[in-house]
Amino acid sequence: MKKLTKIAMLGLCSVSMLFANGVMAQSTSKTKTVMVGGAAMYPTKNIVENAVNSKDHTTLVAAVKAAGLVETLSGKGPFTVLAPTNAAFNKLPKGTVDNLVKPENKAMLTKILTYHVLAGNYSAKAIWAAVKKGNGKATMKTVQGENVTFWTKGNDLYVRDAKGNDAKVTIADVNQSNG
Repeated sequence: MKKLTKIAMLGLCSVSMLFANGVMAQSTSKTKTVMVGGAAMYPTKNIVENAVNSKDHTTLVAAVKAAGLVETLSGKGPFTVLAPTNAAFNKLPKGTVDNLVKPENKAMLTKILTYHVLAGNYSAKAIWAAVKKGNGKATMKTVQGENVTFWTKGNDLYVRDAKGNDAKVTIADVNQSNG
């Protein structure tokens, strides 16, 4: 049975990307401050500087710190982060997160977290266009190396992982200085 979780796409801007189905056009969306987890996500701050203020992403921030990815995600980028919320982490079996953040599991945690990162800045509008051009789906390679597939249903954008689990994008186009 497929799992459905909700994620926010952090680090979305405008740039072109190449899919197996063709080239996605650049987005022309304006950069604006978006509220995520009760906090403003300022386009002048980087992904980490903003994410630490979101009450919905405290588990993700702790995991990024445990994996030693703060410096990377604070760097130039650009990155698009498919950011699981605390609610998504809470759907994992009890003890999973506590186990993953242990120092001896850093490599596994890093692999999981980089599976949630795309190299480049991608707007929801551009992803929708790629899905349409791809006859209902658009596949992208994550920084970790495996693919994720974007698809739509009605007015909603979804992402499917390599295991067939689906997550609904709940907040898109959260533009930041490095993605």
